[in-house]
Amino acid sequence: MAVTLRFGPDDLLRCRFALSPMLETVSAVRLLSPREDPGPHRGWLTTVDLQGLDLRPLALLLPRRGYTPDFLSPPPTSPLARFADELQAVAATDHQVIRRELRKSLADTPGAAESPAGRRLLGEPGSVLELLVELLRRAWEVLVEPVWPQVRGLLDADVSFQTRRLAEGGLDRLFAELHPRLRWSNGVLTREYGDDDHRDLAGEGLILVPSAFKWDQVVAIVDPPWQPTVIYPARGLGTLWQTFSPDRIAALGRLMGKTRAALLADLGTPMSTTVLAHRHALAAGTVSEHLAVLRDAGFVAGERHRHEIRYRRTPLGEAAVG
Repeated sequence: MAVTLRFGPDDLLRCRFALSPMLETVSAVRLLSPREDPGPHRGWLTTVDLQGLDLRPLALLLPRRGYTPDFLSPPPTSPLARFADELQAVAATDHQVIRRELRKSLADTPGAAESPAGRRLLGEPGSVLELLVELLRRAWEVLVEPVWPQVRGLLDADVSFQTRRLAEGGLDRLFAELHPRLRWSNGVLTREYGDDDHRDLAGEGLILVPSAFKWDQVVAIVDPPWQPTVIYPARGLGTLWQTFSPDRIAALGRLMGKTRAALLADLGTPMSTTVLAHRHALAAGTVSEHLAVLRDAGFVAGERHRHEIRYRRTPLGEAAVG
């Protein structure tokens, strides 16, 4: 199961990076669900005041495994999109697109279309669009806008790093190291896992969008009329909320070193060396050395999962963090 994107000669010249405040907003709303693992954003969630904010109609369109309407966060048309401009683009969505994408999304959650909120979302498209636009605006103001300078700094740093890779080694170097779930071979970019889908880019090129709040998945937008887009977790995510770190993690850093403490704290779920390196903006070799020390000291253990070793905290590691 994989999504594949085939490049032609023109597409090789039409790959670009872009940032999307709207994508971050929609992804942040998803993390409010108790079914979601907030991962590196757990500390941020404790600072969010949701009093008076009812995002349930919007959350219904964000299944954990399934289709999220593309019109809610359309591929950005400029490298440094503003939220107000993206919201205006959402408000201008064709009503036929709204009907089609809402039905497709609600079908991925059993019983959603028959629920009161689902029936409301399947109502007159103009009224539904007004509701969703207002919910997106409120979600941005409460969830993302207060921390946008921090998030924007992380995303800018990722784009700078990736463009240097592109300059040094072309697309071969960029795609080989962009994210562990992406593979590049003979002009085809493959996103492993998920649905089977394919699109020939046919000269449209590809938009590459780093994300902070979409932290655990690589998403490929392949359905027309949207420009082909790949959304991937930004490099260095493990460092984003350092100011929100609890005192105990800071004390653990003084004991064993800041980097080892950060890696240990991030292993709430098993992860490979490659994923940890991407999330903490470290070389894979550096992460391997730190994990070896943590393993020898009894704080972590490695388990083989298919072709890779995934590390998890041992009971001693859990006690040290908790």
